[in-house]
Amino acid sequence: MMSHDSLYAIPKNKVPPFEFDEAVVAVFPDMIERSVPGYALLLPLIGQIASRYAQPHSRCYDLGCSLGAVTLALRQQIQQDGVRITAVDNSAAMIETCEEIIGRSGPGLPVDLVEADICQIAITNASVVVLNFTFQFVPPTQRDALIQRIFDGLLPGGALILSEKVLFAPAELDDLLVTLHHDFKRANGYSDLEISQKRTALENVLISETVPQHQARLLRAGFASADLWFQAFNFVSLLAIK
Repeated sequence: MMSHDSLYAIPKNKVPPFEFDEAVVAVFPDMIERSVPGYALLLPLIGQIASRYAQPHSRCYDLGCSLGAVTLALRQQIQQDGVRITAVDNSAAMIETCEEIIGRSGPGLPVDLVEADICQIAITNASVVVLNFTFQFVPPTQRDALIQRIFDGLLPGGALILSEKVLFAPAELDDLLVTLHHDFKRANGYSDLEISQKRTALENVLISETVPQHQARLLRAGFASADLWFQAFNFVSLLAIK
């Protein structure tokens, strides 16, 4: 049963930086469902896109897999022969619980779970790579190299699905979308205290960029296209094709 997220419901004298520890793992499905607009819709759509671009006898990568929501969507929808999924996360607690969830999910594509830094993992023989609200936690100085490594490891015609919380210009639009996001969280039961303390915890941990910044990086790496295909307030997903 999904545990209720109340990690930031009690006032803290000093809010520590957000990390994907055991406490977060215990409430993560509830946290992301109540915090990310459109999340439940996004997952099967990622699976649908992946099913179009997956190539026989290739690998699909779920980088920053957390509890395996994207991995499960890929397993359910990809039908090509010989495909394996590599699911990577640097949180031991996430990987341990993800393994249990996948084990209970029934038959499907084989999954290799890897506890590692996604910036260090080798990408090879890939037809699909997914970064679903993961890239925003990568230090900015390492982002170009990670995207280049992904591009180099993709097969021709391969796809990168990149979902992110983003910034918008002008500032008035960004402010509106942030306000709407906070309204969404309030409607899902979060208090102003929880919203404020979570925002403090994410400062300098989740570092957002604009859609044009993401697109420019993808094109610099060599992708033939990098297009916006999904948006819910300030949460978006891009599809880049090699």
